[in-house]
Amino acid sequence: MINRILCVVGMTALLMTGAPVFAKDIKIGFISTLTTPAALIGKQLKAGAELAMDHIGNKMGGRNAKILFEDDGFSPKIGKQKTEKLIKKDKVDIVAGYIWSHVLAASAPVVLKANKFIFSSNAGHSIFAGKKCHKNFFNVSWENSQNAAATGALLNKKGVKRLYILSLNYAAGKQVVGGIERGYKGKVVGKDFVPLSHKDWSAELTKIRSVKPDAVVVFYPGAWGPKFFGQYAQAGLKGKIPLYHVFSVDMGNLPIFQKVGLNVLNTMQTAQWSPDFKNPQNQKFVAGFKKKYGMMPNHFAAQAYETIMLIKSGVDAVNGDVSKMDEMRVALEKANFTALRGNFRYEKEHYPIQDFYAREVVKGSDGKWTIVQRGKVVSNSRAPNHEECKR
Repeated sequence: MINRILCVVGMTALLMTGAPVFAKDIKIGFISTLTTPAALIGKQLKAGAELAMDHIGNKMGGRNAKILFEDDGFSPKIGKQKTEKLIKKDKVDIVAGYIWSHVLAASAPVVLKANKFIFSSNAGHSIFAGKKCHKNFFNVSWENSQNAAATGALLNKKGVKRLYILSLNYAAGKQVVGGIERGYKGKVVGKDFVPLSHKDWSAELTKIRSVKPDAVVVFYPGAWGPKFFGQYAQAGLKGKIPLYHVFSVDMGNLPIFQKVGLNVLNTMQTAQWSPDFKNPQNQKFVAGFKKKYGMMPNHFAAQAYETIMLIKSGVDAVNGDVSKMDEMRVALEKANFTALRGNFRYEKEHYPIQDFYAREVVKGSDGKWTIVQRGKVVSNSRAPNHEECKR
């Protein structure tokens, strides 16, 4: 009886102080790609989110928080089904993740219709920065063409006058190519889009050999990168025509390149983040990732880590009461967290306004290949279609 009275008194005291009482954990549904060849990327995304949860002690706004992971199988249909499961069955409070733009396009409307926040850790489908921007949609990476436009600017700095472009044929690939063309001032002498099932680039390589461009730039993320680079070398083009890449070589697949002897040393790319950034938050992230997983993180892991930190900033601002969406949204728009990449801010379209850097693949002091930044290429880059956002 005494214990019961004390419990009631304690609860009354909490209510009198205005402190909210929550019986349930905050649940974050997180969509990634954990099977198919694209799992090479998806597992880094998952690992980055897990590390962030470790670093915050699985707490947000004074409440326990947990992540429920689901595998989209690299399929818009499956991604949508898993998103529906997270919302309808698992009753998650927030949805995050997403690597692929075509999966995001199928899934985001489900989350927004349910009046929940959605955070895209990687997929930067341009439509959500423009005509379909939404107050509850936040991107934590870029609009798909932003980094590619920075690559175009890098090519200008390198004096490339004639360029050949290759890409996977899906939404992000088309937007990436559009970004390269927007940033690049020279002449595009060839352009090929290949299907996601593509395995043989002999026809494309023959065309490259015939037009003799000053450089080639490719968008072949995940497992497609090593396949293409191997065939590029076999065709005798390596060392003859410089090869640049957008999201095709990263710290996740670089060990594969080194292991199988695909020499991509001294090739270049651009990105908003680099593992060698010296700010304390990034150094903590990289060291923690290496300790926990025994490997280096790539930008997918970095973005997932930042996603969790962004979500935490919003939940903290409402003291864990995620039903206060208007107040939480105001806090999220301030992006009041320490981003690994440095410069990070939002305007109405909710896509990061940020800087992009040149990065080069080099051999580290330990003999392992790594990526280092080679100076800023673009400052305060913003989604090019942000003026279409009328919310």
